[in-house]
Formats: sequence, C-alpha cells, structure tokens
Amino acid sequence: MPKAVNNPPVIKVSLIEKARKLLRAKNSTTQAGFTAERIPARLFRRRPILIDDGPLHDEHRRQLTRFFAPRVLAENHSDFINQTARVAIKDAKKDGECNVEDVALLYSVRVASHIVGLTEGPPQKLAQRLTEFFQQPPVDHTLPDYGRTQKQWIQAARNALGPLIKFYFADVRPAIKARKKQPQDDIISHLIERGFRSSEILMECLTYGTAGMVTTREFISMCMWRMLNDKDLRNKFLQGDSSTRNKILHEIIRLEPPVGHLYRRVQKKSDACPFEPGSLIDIDVRATNQDPILFGDAAEKICPSRDLTPAERPGLSFGDGAHRCPGSWLAMLETEVLLLEFLQADPQVLNEPDFGWDSLIQGYQLRNFIVAFPKL
Repeated sequence: MPKAVNNPPVIKVSLIEKARKLLRAKNSTTQAGFTAERIPARLFRRRPILIDDGPLHDEHRRQLTRFFAPRVLAENHSDFINQTARVAIKDAKKDGECNVEDVALLYSVRVASHIVGLTEGPPQKLAQRLTEFFQQPPVDHTLPDYGRTQKQWIQAARNALGPLIKFYFADVRPAIKARKKQPQDDIISHLIERGFRSSEILMECLTYGTAGMVTTREFISMCMWRMLNDKDLRNKFLQGDSSTRNKILHEIIRLEPPVGHLYRRVQKKSDACPFEPGSLIDIDVRATNQDPILFGDAAEKICPSRDLTPAERPGLSFGDGAHRCPGSWLAMLETEVLLLEFLQADPQVLNEPDFGWDSLIQGYQLRNFIVAFPKL
C-alpha cells in the first residue's frame, strides 16, 4: 500500500462534484487527515473509525450509524437533549451573562457522552480533559511530516499523553467497568459486545470527543455569532418551524464548516480518482461548499430557500463517502435545540468572539464570546 512520501504531489480540489467522486472512490483513497498516517497500525487490532479504511471500517460504521439515526434520536434522546438545553440556559441566565463557547461545550459533552456512554464522571471534568488534549503544536497536512519538527512531535506527545491518561482512568475505564456489569443501549456497550479492547474503546471515545463535542461547540458558537449579528436571520429562526430552522443551520454550516479541509491519500487510480498513487488530495471544504455550479451565483450568502436536496444542503461539511460523519443528524438536532433556548432568552453581545484556527482539524475557533441576558 502506498505511503506518504517526503514530497508528495498535492492535488487541490475546490469543485464539489469532483470532490464527491473522490470521497466516494472506494478503495482508491485512504484517510490522510487528522495525522492519521502518523498513527502506527500495529497499535490496534481495530483502528479507530476516524482513521480506518476498508471493509472492517465500513461494517463498523454501519453498525454505529444506528445510534445516530433520526428515529432513534427522536425516540430515545430528544427528551434528554431538550432538558439539557433548558438547564444549560437556565444556569447561564442565573449569572446574568455567559461565555457562549463554554455553554456550548458543556452542553455538547453532556449530550454526546450520554449517547456514547461516558456517564460515570462529572461532564465538566470530561470537557476540561478533551480541551487539554487538543492543545497541540500546529500541523500542515500538505508538508512532509506534517510540517512539524521532531521537537514539536515530542511536545505533541507530551501534551496529549497526560489528558489521554486522565481521560482513560477518569472517564473511559469506569464506563467500561459499569457497562460490563450492566450493558446499556450506548456505543461503549456495543463496542464491549463486539470484543473491542480497552485501548480501542479509548480511541473510539476520543474520536467522538472530537467530532461529537469539540466541533459541535464551535458550530454552535458560530451560529450564535451569525444570528446575533443578523436580526432578520434570527427572527426567521425563532419564528420558523423545525424545517425552516434546519435549513438555516444547513446554510450556516455550509458557509462555516467546522472542518475546513479533508485529506485523502491516493492508493490506486480509478475512473473517479485519476491521480498517481502516493498523491495527497486536499479538498477545500469551504470552497466546494460555495461552488456556483450547485449553489448558484450567490453561493456565499445564506439563503435557506435554495432548491437543494437534503443531502446537498450542507455541502461537504459532514464529508462524504466512507468517512461521512455518522453523527450529522445529532449535530444539527442538538444545535437547533440549544440555539432556540439561547435566542429565546434574548441575549445581547457583550464581547465579540476572538477568531482562531485549529490546524489539526482545519477548523475555526471562537473564544471569549460573551453575551448578557436581560435582568429579571
């Protein structure tokens, strides 16, 4: 199997149809994002779903998708999600003001950990450990060795090891122990039933910590910032039904994808992937999501009434093909629920967010976003 080479050709893609074909080119490419190629295969019998490829990955993903199906979320988790959102905003209003990203993170952690099964410890501590894990030196996926020096790789390992050990002993191991005694209808119970080792469950939980908690936090913050700076959009969201709100959120995530680039390594040529093995494919999600061929001449603007299919609405913000995000329905549902509670409380911006960039997931960060609530 071709591996990353010192100076691989980089194929940049910004057209959505071309990108979709590449992401769906089964067996032609493998995951090259999230430093996946740096993680030794020998560490796992089953590689984490985020970085794995092939038949085992496809079957694993198919089995996990049921936990995030719209019907399952509606029947099993909607009450919990709604109650968690109400409590989050009620607590924020008590203080008179809040940091939006803090509220969004704790809420996302509570929801995702409920579905994953990470429920044996305080969610505030879990959120802190996940945040610490991602305090990493920058990376550039298009450069040899991700653009990091040996010193930076050592620093990255040090930064990750402490939070990862804490995450395992404080959150993952207690959850495994509890579910071995009494299985639940959650992902950890499913992994135990399938014979996953503790180390493999740890990495799966870390994956959901990234996708289900950290990126959702950023998207919720971005939606708040967009709506608090656009009165008409905010009113449409508040006055519309769930379908209208969903279309608005899909337009925002299309223009503001939490993961801005998707990377694939070419393994073999095919009709959909005509590039040399070893080449790196760099899909610019933000650019593909504004491709005028699909989204029209005003592709850079929010327009919930676009004539698009549900699959087309988010562009490639949830990826496509074998690595399409299985939790997309959950991300949109929990964002809609919290935003509705947030905006109904009539928050006012005290401090506009500081914008940063996370090079590992190629996504934006909003920090110090402070809003105040009317005095009761």
